[in-house]
Amino acid sequence: MSDVEMARIPAGSVLRGDQRGPDRREIVVDAFEIAVYPITQEQLSELLGIPGSHPRRPATHLSWLRAIRLCNALSEWEGLDPVYSFDGEVVDGDADADGFRLPTEDEWEYACRAGSEGAAFGPVREVAWTAADGVGHPSDVGARLPNLHGLFDTLGNVWEWCFDPYDPEGESDARVFRGGGWSDAPAMVRAAARRGGRPRDAFDDVGVRVARG
Repeated sequence: MSDVEMARIPAGSVLRGDQRGPDRREIVVDAFEIAVYPITQEQLSELLGIPGSHPRRPATHLSWLRAIRLCNALSEWEGLDPVYSFDGEVVDGDADADGFRLPTEDEWEYACRAGSEGAAFGPVREVAWTAADGVGHPSDVGARLPNLHGLFDTLGNVWEWCFDPYDPEGESDARVFRGGGWSDAPAMVRAAARRGGRPRDAFDDVGVRVARG
């Protein structure tokens, strides 16, 4: 299988949120690893047998539950202990497992910002695919500039599922995805951008980036 390249993100902190919202709390995270690119159609095909006609584009139409199963499949492929177990659609995680998982929302934003406290880690037109590019679909990963952690496409191209509930205080089972996508206006593609979907929902502008540790 084509390798899932990982980047080591050091422990640290950064302010979460930007000028568009009131949330400015500090994010503090331990060291972890996160994929340099979103999972591609080629990797999804190799792991779950779901064919794709554009190998280097991010995999989309991928529900949160399928993203969880992809993490376990990748762990098994690499000979690691799967993180997740299932009871129907109830998902539990094993904190001691060494396999792949979805990033937490704090990990995702910390990794995306790479020390930046602004709306984006660089000029959006240089780091992200947005509606301003008029592409009509996700673009091949790695074609725009990376952040200071060496991560590509954290902003724009496709939103990315995180493990966390979209509204921890609410009754919905929706899960959060982050970062903006190819169909969003440039002003909406920023490190604090967040949306949510139910675990079975799938979208043409939402993909996944795996984490470990």
